[in-house]
Amino acid sequence: MKYWLLKTEPDCFSIDDLASQKQQTTYWDGVRNYQARNFMRDEMRVGDRVLFYHSSCDPPGIAGICEIVRAAYPDHTAFDLSNPHFDPRSKRDDPAWMMVDIRLKSKFAQLIPLDQLRTIRGLEKMELLRRGSRLSVQPVTKKEFELIVKQFPAAAKN
Repeated sequence: MKYWLLKTEPDCFSIDDLASQKQQTTYWDGVRNYQARNFMRDEMRVGDRVLFYHSSCDPPGIAGICEIVRAAYPDHTAFDLSNPHFDPRSKRDDPAWMMVDIRLKSKFAQLIPLDQLRTIRGLEKMELLRRGSRLSVQPVTKKEFELIVKQFPAAAKN
């Protein structure tokens, strides 16, 4: 099992939006960075755990825990002219972009702010906390994941 952090802007798609989806499951589309795409395509597997992160908000932070429920497959939004994630270079027979499906496992009782994560001993090398780290799909070590889950009790699923 691997561990990941997925970033989303809550005004676009929040953990509450995920909680309101049928079976609290959705596809994770719109990733348009090759390194992030490669993580999804080459390394994410069904059963992997995910930290659901709210970015570009005040404060940014981890909102909950999800799991991968479908491995990478072509991102259909890249083929849709009316979608903001459309990419004319991506072809149905040779897709450039991938997506995975995630399901909500639990929501943290409160958002864990980025500033608070920076104070936790053992997270000093976490990719999220590295200066200049902007990837929307990031690996997380098992130790980092377990530290966060242990320190912050998750609320029951919505």
